[in-house]
Amino acid sequence: MTALAWPVVVAEIGWLAMGIVDTIMVAPLGPAAIGAVGAGSILFMALMMPGFGTLLALDTFVARSFGAGRIDECHRWLFAGVQLAIVMTVVLTVVAFLGVRALPAVGFHPDVIAALSPYMTSLLWSVAPLMLYIAMRRYLQAMNVVRPIMAGLIIANAINLGANWLLVEGRLGFPALGVVGAAYATVVSRVFLGVFTFVVLLRRERDTPSGLHDVPFAIDVARVWAILKVGLPAAGQILLEVGVFATASALAGKIAPAAVAAHQIVLNIAGFVFMFPYGISSAAAVRVGQAMGRHDAHGVRLAGWGALGLATSVMMISAALFALTPRPFMRLFTDDVSVVEAGAAVLLIAAVFQLFDGVQTVTTGALRGLGETRMPMYSNLIGHWMIGLPTGYVLCFRLGWGIEGLWMGLALGLILVGSVLLGVWSHKSRAAVVPVKGL
Repeated sequence: MTALAWPVVVAEIGWLAMGIVDTIMVAPLGPAAIGAVGAGSILFMALMMPGFGTLLALDTFVARSFGAGRIDECHRWLFAGVQLAIVMTVVLTVVAFLGVRALPAVGFHPDVIAALSPYMTSLLWSVAPLMLYIAMRRYLQAMNVVRPIMAGLIIANAINLGANWLLVEGRLGFPALGVVGAAYATVVSRVFLGVFTFVVLLRRERDTPSGLHDVPFAIDVARVWAILKVGLPAAGQILLEVGVFATASALAGKIAPAAVAAHQIVLNIAGFVFMFPYGISSAAAVRVGQAMGRHDAHGVRLAGWGALGLATSVMMISAALFALTPRPFMRLFTDDVSVVEAGAAVLLIAAVFQLFDGVQTVTTGALRGLGETRMPMYSNLIGHWMIGLPTGYVLCFRLGWGIEGLWMGLALGLILVGSVLLGVWSHKSRAAVVPVKGL
């Protein structure tokens, strides 16, 4: 589990690093540029999330086929995923383009809009390579090929940094393109990711022939539909989870500036730590799916509970660090006493839900390995949106508990979702597989 999970964790941290680098590189251009790149990166990824989430279903189908020893079926699922990625590229590009045109109506400051619109428009060139990369990455990951994925993201980060250095302020004869230069740097790094992953796939086939060239790239409506049925609820779960924190950020904007700053800093810290259980979650989806393909009931439970044990260990460490050293964490970002104190209080609340955040993330992955994606979506809808967020709103604004009240509501939502999904996993992992004699 650890061997499969740690390269994925590094890869996910690589995703975070790209956005951070873009923001840092445009910082000399002023607050409007920082706001445009920060908001643009978040908006773009939110628009792409339905595509990313839907292709998570490849974890289920490719891993099962690989576990069953049906490499030809792995190829067919890859081709179906690529076909779906092509369709979603068209749809998401159109939606994102319309979203860019609607930006002036959102209420951003005119200076931010002036930089945000061209930044977002330039990023649209990365939709196709990004979607194809996601499809190929899920395929390779489900077949235990994870180190090249990690290597690709490390190199892509280096390319993104170098291209930013050349294009944002104009160096070595390149034009100074400002925020558009940061967008082009991101596009170049994503094109590289797509090409690099494709080369990995081809080299793997050359070194260990598995018949990939013998499988026709025929349109397979039935497989595409199967991916959609499993993937759309997975996408819905991600949108609900990401959306509740985005909404909390919007609500935090109504509080005092120090509280808003503390909220954003704690969100960044918690988001970084979240990458660890998220990587373990992907490994859990793969190992549970492979055990399903082998008709190995014990292997299913062992993979899921092993992932939960690993994530629990990691999140207990983060919880202890948050609880025992909250102020040093905050001082990594700011020396403002009011922000440090507000953030320290919020980090104590974050310490409480660390374990449950890890549990809900890993059980979501393990359940995806079983082909169950609806319960995580429903749990997030009820736990976060019907209970956690309303509770946080009341505590924050009605009872006057401020940012701490808002985070208590978020903590309650995570505790509920984690507890429910742990029960769902415990039940479904016992009932999911009936061992087949002779296999």
